[in-house]
Amino acid sequence: MSAAMESASATPLVAMKGIDKSFPGVHALKSVSLAVLPGEVHALMGENGAGKSTLMKILSGIYERDGGTIEYDGQPVEIASPRQAQEMGIGIIHQELSLMRDLNAAQNIFIGREPRTAGGLLIDEKKLNADAAKLFEQIHLKLDPRTPVSRLTIAKQQMIEIAKALSHKSRVLIMDEPTAALNDNEINELFRIIRKLKAEGVGIIYISHKMDELKRIADRVTVMRDGEYVGTVPAADTPVEKIISMMVGRAISDEPPSIPDLADAETVLEVKNLNRGREVQDVSFSVKKGEILGFAGLMGAGRTEVARVIFGADPLVSGEIFVHGKKITIKQPQDAVRAGIGYLSEDRKHFGLATGMDVATNVVMASLERFTGAGGVLKDPEIRAIARKYIDQLSIKTPSERQEARLLSGGNQQKVVVAKWLLRDCDVLIFDEPTRGIDVGAKSEIYRLLNALAAQGRAIIVISSELPEILRLSHRIAVMCEGRLTGFLPGGAPQEEIMRLATQRSDNNAPTGDIPEDAKMGEKA
Repeated sequence: MSAAMESASATPLVAMKGIDKSFPGVHALKSVSLAVLPGEVHALMGENGAGKSTLMKILSGIYERDGGTIEYDGQPVEIASPRQAQEMGIGIIHQELSLMRDLNAAQNIFIGREPRTAGGLLIDEKKLNADAAKLFEQIHLKLDPRTPVSRLTIAKQQMIEIAKALSHKSRVLIMDEPTAALNDNEINELFRIIRKLKAEGVGIIYISHKMDELKRIADRVTVMRDGEYVGTVPAADTPVEKIISMMVGRAISDEPPSIPDLADAETVLEVKNLNRGREVQDVSFSVKKGEILGFAGLMGAGRTEVARVIFGADPLVSGEIFVHGKKITIKQPQDAVRAGIGYLSEDRKHFGLATGMDVATNVVMASLERFTGAGGVLKDPEIRAIARKYIDQLSIKTPSERQEARLLSGGNQQKVVVAKWLLRDCDVLIFDEPTRGIDVGAKSEIYRLLNALAAQGRAIIVISSELPEILRLSHRIAVMCEGRLTGFLPGGAPQEEIMRLATQRSDNNAPTGDIPEDAKMGEKA
């Protein structure tokens, strides 16, 4: 614990008291308070929709509060804009990345603050790139500052956001789900940076749904629920179970899956010898009716690339895809959808939702032909009715089906994407990082939903970077390393065995889609 934390009398860097905020139809914050000390990592916890991001948007000048006060260094302040917050020394790394994809990494970091040549008319590109390179060195990121953001993975984009925040030399730094897209090595590097900032007296507000991170990095934890303050507790002395109880007001089951006997089940999806450069090399596997096949592997293993090839988002170089035993040709996502394949991307903001459109439109987007009448006129009453059905079925927290998707929490946005593919009635559903940025309560709901979909006979593929999630959901596990499938394991396999396969490049023939004798459903390896 930092020296600042040892002093109960330390003046908070920032103190929010009795904060209130309402939107049309929603009372988002109800008299919420939060105080952050110098040199403290203060975790802010709560289910999606609890109000955490709204509170932070008020602190960072994005939203204007309706009531309450904000003190900075013990003095009352008004924060009217994000620029004013930055000038005061309050920085924020958003959960949903806000980078400009057409600009390069260095340009994104210093946009609006670019170094100029002596005359002040031109941007000093050399200094811009050198300054960005220094920041990358600070966070141990090996990246050319001139690389376009559109060519970067989500993980590297997250690191660019972190570098951007560090460039402002913030005294208060808000991190909203900073590890959601990072692998273990990148998380360790982030925590090294956080400890360095703590030692320099920076106050960090850390929003995360990963309980294991609390003990590693947080000093105190403040919990919110349904827009209200629940309590603040010391991270080191408070059991995780108590924090979860404070968040959700109910117990969360963490039982492993019950693995069904699928020996005689129909094979719904089969892929043979899929290839796409170094990213996907000779990948073969099958998924049966009612099966959840988990894909494990480290960042860059090729799991997402396999999913994108199957869905037609990336071109296939060679290989064959079969649905219900029939060979199909997929050149674009529409071909996959017509074949009964749905794909929930890891980046729901860019590839899963039309965030500027309402919930109802997003729900029917993949099935518009069913809701289009004569002359191309949309059947609005039917669209609204079906959207309300899925809002109720999936417990989507929204004031109405006409709410814009961008205004929903991350977990509720994910449920809208799920609703879109449920309405399409796909036989094969590919979930890529289905609970990224989602709290424990919403995670549990997504897990129940996936199991229910499998029980209905759908073939499910789950790609996840969280091993506990893979073990909790999967009936069978496919492990990848460097673009190749290195092996199949039964559900409930030891984590050590998964990691062995995830770090061991196989130069032999890629495994077939058949289940090895020692890895059949319900048996232990």
